[in-house]
Amino acid sequence: MIGVALLFLFLAINKGFEPLLLVPIAFGMLLSNLPLTGIFDHTISAFDAYLDPSKQETAGGLFYLFYSFNKLGIFPPLIFLGIGAMTDFAPLIANPKSLLLGAAAQLGIFFTFLGAVLFFGFTAQEAASIGIIGGADGPTAIFITTKLAPHLLGAIAVAAYSYMALVPVIQPPIMKALTTKKERVIKMEQLRVVSHREKILFPIMVTVIVVLILPAAAPLVGMLMLGNLFKESGVTARLSDTASNALINIVTILLGISVGASAQGPTFLVPATIQIIVLGILAFAVGTAGGVLLAKLMNVLTGGKINPLIGSAGVSAVPMAARVSQKVGQQYNSTNFLLMHAMGPNVAGVIGSAVAAGVMLSMFG
Repeated sequence: MIGVALLFLFLAINKGFEPLLLVPIAFGMLLSNLPLTGIFDHTISAFDAYLDPSKQETAGGLFYLFYSFNKLGIFPPLIFLGIGAMTDFAPLIANPKSLLLGAAAQLGIFFTFLGAVLFFGFTAQEAASIGIIGGADGPTAIFITTKLAPHLLGAIAVAAYSYMALVPVIQPPIMKALTTKKERVIKMEQLRVVSHREKILFPIMVTVIVVLILPAAAPLVGMLMLGNLFKESGVTARLSDTASNALINIVTILLGISVGASAQGPTFLVPATIQIIVLGILAFAVGTAGGVLLAKLMNVLTGGKINPLIGSAGVSAVPMAARVSQKVGQQYNSTNFLLMHAMGPNVAGVIGSAVAAGVMLSMFG
């Protein structure tokens, strides 16, 4: 595990693979696997000690205290609040069809859910938690796992955040394999200008519609849209600035090191973890492929107006997946600018993964 931690640090610092995620995860992993630190010793509350006299009350290790906020489901919604405050939904509002690409990219979640149940023997709750890795959304993976399969939280959180960080490595080969050179050079029309009123109404309408249909998704979708309303309302600049800067940075640090610290050798290096890692990359690959394939179909139906590369951005790794679509597109046409077009399915994927989590919680919670 110390070797894995050092590898992650190398990838983050030397190769630039999402250092904001990998550096805290890797360092937390390193510290918790060094002997005798006690930094991830479990907390035993006074109430637990009262119920079981054989236990003694202890405050636990520092990183385990941070980790408790993951187990309680506090950190993921706060991350979503910050994401909402940083997200511009205008590309999605201007091109509502991109919502379909965000939905298609969630295919990996349900495909992997079935595979985990049928071929690996996981329970429905465990399979739902594993499948959510396919949404490339670490906070959502943590949130649903705390509700359905808390004993798998460490492995699933590390897998989800690792694959999020490796988006620039995993996605391009899949994108290139499923598209032709002719498709990759397609230039898309400029998006229309979205009004201020539309930007304000969007988070309110999405919250009402999604929460009425899937109440279980309220913590994630509600906080995401609240953050976006802070940004777009024009009257809460201080709240928007706090959510999108100080708050999300603090929570990212604490969440990253606590997730990394949970990957301790004796509990992490077990067969189930290997299965989760394999299923996680399968989920991510199928999700990427689902978005690209639907974009290819939409390209045919629109007479060649949609570049299929933007479909891969339907996974909710914002804005990494959109930047990958832009980068691959410019490799084949240096004058092609796909970033804003890819941001539509990218932000749709954030909503899609939260909705998928709500579906899983409603069915198996």
